[in-house]
Amino acid sequence: MADSLAPDSLGMGAGWVEAFLEMMAVERAAARNTLTAYEKDLADAQGFLAGRGRGLADASAEDIEAYFQHLGVKGLSPATAARRRASVRGLYRFALGESWRQDDPSRRVDAPKQGRPLPKVLTREDIERLIAAAGARDGATGLRLACLIELIYASGLRVSEVLVLPVAAIARDPAYLIVKGKGGKERLAPLNETARVAIRAYLPARPGFFAKGLEDSPWLFPSRGAGGRLSARRFAQLLDEAAMGAGIDPAKVSPHVLRHAFATHLLEGGADLRAVQTLLGHADIATTQIYTHVAGDRLKAVMAEKHPLSRRRVDP
Repeated sequence: MADSLAPDSLGMGAGWVEAFLEMMAVERAAARNTLTAYEKDLADAQGFLAGRGRGLADASAEDIEAYFQHLGVKGLSPATAARRRASVRGLYRFALGESWRQDDPSRRVDAPKQGRPLPKVLTREDIERLIAAAGARDGATGLRLACLIELIYASGLRVSEVLVLPVAAIARDPAYLIVKGKGGKERLAPLNETARVAIRAYLPARPGFFAKGLEDSPWLFPSRGAGGRLSARRFAQLLDEAAMGAGIDPAKVSPHVLRHAFATHLLEGGADLRAVQTLLGHADIATTQIYTHVAGDRLKAVMAEKHPLSRRRVDP
């Protein structure tokens, strides 16, 4: 196999990329969005290396170091640059394991330290105002948007998870949803009574979103658009409109911020970190721990503002 995947015969490593993506899909159950991101990242690296007369398969450590430095001055967000470095490193670890190369040219390059930004968080009052503003919209659109906000805030679902929910998932008014998250892993997501009421209120309006000529749809949140279901982009636009109606800066609001609010408010209420990790579907508890910093900062602010001893003046 190593001979058939020689650099020159496969367009400077294109075959390596294809094999790497296939491995990620089959062995690690990487999601389609993840595979698309890897493919774009590696195409970007390939384009840079082509300018140096190289390809991914025959790049030297100096070439990879130059590419990583290029990412640092390209104006990318820290997260995007870090992901592109990780994609290149992943490809070379795979190639090394397959014995297609005898070295890893990305190994000697130290990635810059990346501080993980604290997530934006809405207060409980913000959430209530947002739901009220969504519900105040006319007819079916308001019922759908209020339902989506209630559902994500009650369950902590990712936007990619909630928008692909089949209508069958809410048959018999369940207290939990079975959700397939990243890597195809299933987990239980809770539905409180408020969210269930919002779903019941929305369901009679749901047929109004069916595509023309259709009498039904498999999706809980169908759309008349080409995809047949509500898109993440359209959902984000609707949230922006609701935020403005609630008097909240739209820059503070996104579908993912609703998930952040779910996690942070649970921790503020005393929930166990491991339980929140399970509810969010995080593989690594370190990802969940960032919410402890947010919750801690919020609690300190409340203490400073509300506790009597914090407000007591000390006579000189």
